[in-house]
Amino acid sequence: MTNLAHAPSTDAFEACACYLCGANAADPLVTGEDDLTGKPGRFSFVRCRQCGLAYQSPRLTLDWVKLYYDDEYIAHRKKTDWGWLTPFYEKSMRKHDLSKLALVDRALKLEPGRRVLDIGCAAGTFLRELIARDKIAATGVDFKDLSHLPTLNGVDFRCGLLSEQSLAPRGFSLITMWHFLEHDYDPNATLARCRDLLADDGRLVIEVPRLDSLSYKLYGARWPGLQAPQHTALYSKATLMAMAEKQGLEVVEYLPWGAFPSYFYLFAGAAFKLLRGRGLNLDRAILPYFLGQILLSPVLLFERRLNLAMQTIICRRAQ
Repeated sequence: MTNLAHAPSTDAFEACACYLCGANAADPLVTGEDDLTGKPGRFSFVRCRQCGLAYQSPRLTLDWVKLYYDDEYIAHRKKTDWGWLTPFYEKSMRKHDLSKLALVDRALKLEPGRRVLDIGCAAGTFLRELIARDKIAATGVDFKDLSHLPTLNGVDFRCGLLSEQSLAPRGFSLITMWHFLEHDYDPNATLARCRDLLADDGRLVIEVPRLDSLSYKLYGARWPGLQAPQHTALYSKATLMAMAEKQGLEVVEYLPWGAFPSYFYLFAGAAFKLLRGRGLNLDRAILPYFLGQILLSPVLLFERRLNLAMQTIICRRAQ
């Protein structure tokens, strides 16, 4: 039933209504593939006729989509030895985490002992940086069991869905979702739970790919933000803000950029167009990736103004 040697059959899919307004009427938008790893299957995204949200429909059932989150999935990759490029890789990964810290600093000032929840925490390196810097109490949730990773030492790691976790209401000063919401099969429930978990002075930071961005216009069906079938919703600025506000959250700041480097989408989109669904060999791609980053560095200086690929919202409980 779950053999990924072949594309999923029709019984692996389930009907899906619009996550934002609940309507079923939608128009075809784009069909994507698993361009990152080359696993088989074609996955359809539609745009809601009522509210404009783009989402995957039909979508894989949870049992099936889990098969696309293996050790080749980029957030869960175990490989750390990249030969002579290892120092560049490590610097790039740490820069990503430090960029997250900078976004946190825009949201609030964390004092020692404050509680932080990271949903979709993956290897937990962001939380480790936050623990070291601010001496916070960290909780991480991920549906994949990553508790064996040494980077999660010192983190209260919870395996499963957010809805399955017993957590104190209004117990967290900061909740973060770094490229999680677009994966979520029930974003309304997740955002409502975040609202209930936030302290009165707490902040929620959400970063997702931006559908109404330059990179989507460039790459269309090969846009890395599709990341089919793992991404179930594609958020524009308007639909992301509407989704948060629907669940009693007030957006206090919108940013047309994020911690994740937009350059990755520029590089990967070009590669996906060339490879046409055959998967990206990261071992071969890492050197061209860093060379391309150097060549594009003058353009990337203006990343925050160009609406290249990412977006971030900082929210609080609505007054």
